[in-house]
Amino acid sequence: MHLLKSAVAMLFVASVITSCSKDDNDGGNTPPPPTPKKTVLVANNTTLGKILTDSTGKTLYFFSNDAQGTPTCKDGCVAAWPVFYVDADKLTVDTSLDKADFTTVTRPDGSKQTAYKGWPLYYYVNDAAAGDTKGENVGNIWFVAKPDYTVMVANFQLHGNDGKDYVLDNTGTIALGTGASKYLVDDRGHTLYKFANDKSGKNNFTNADETHNAIWPIYEVSEVKNVPTGFAKTDFAIITVLGKKQITYKGWPLYYFGADAKVMGASKGVSVPSPNVWPVVYTTTAAAPLP
Repeated sequence: MHLLKSAVAMLFVASVITSCSKDDNDGGNTPPPPTPKKTVLVANNTTLGKILTDSTGKTLYFFSNDAQGTPTCKDGCVAAWPVFYVDADKLTVDTSLDKADFTTVTRPDGSKQTAYKGWPLYYYVNDAAAGDTKGENVGNIWFVAKPDYTVMVANFQLHGNDGKDYVLDNTGTIALGTGASKYLVDDRGHTLYKFANDKSGKNNFTNADETHNAIWPIYEVSEVKNVPTGFAKTDFAIITVLGKKQITYKGWPLYYFGADAKVMGASKGVSVPSPNVWPVVYTTTAAAPLP
């Protein structure tokens, strides 16, 4: 009888221990799995400010030659600048970013690539560690991807409204010719122009007629946030035009061309009404004359 009672007691104790163990597990003491990192993050770089990275902290880049939103880095180029791609259904972004700014574009070989604000995204092969930005300003056409560029650099063939090809030469003059030119665009690759009749900080085109203004809409910017390496931020300013804020570069107020229809890479305005009346701008552009 004594042995029977001892056995029953041991069974009871074992049952209690098992029950407690189950209760402990059910009580949520097991830590939840870690939250997966976003596939696109925003990192703070001490030199460059806010930059885009992948989930591991590897830096992402824009290519100025992709001025039309179509990837142009291929073959040997991709060996140095590998493609960044995340399936749209799996793409998650930093809370400070708008997922609607990310799209998927098709590469020349039919594969896919993720783009931000129309710019296809790349890595740089020499960035060995998270946070490296060795690809910044390589060839003056590769730039770290940032969420807050006010302007960007395009490097592409200028094609006028007259159907002719143009280049921006070393003096900042528009001339007939074939080949890529570097020029300023907005953060989404829309071409920016100056008006030859403007003066430093003085818009001589815009008036109270909105139909007139629609031909050459101003680039409205309330603040100059970030500009590409190679440009002095102090060369940019904001003026007020009929209650609107317009950005200037070297004193020149900057405009869009309405007929470009906000198409990335369109540059029809360079020939309207003739070359150099509404040219594109770059570092070669001379400062605007004083009023």
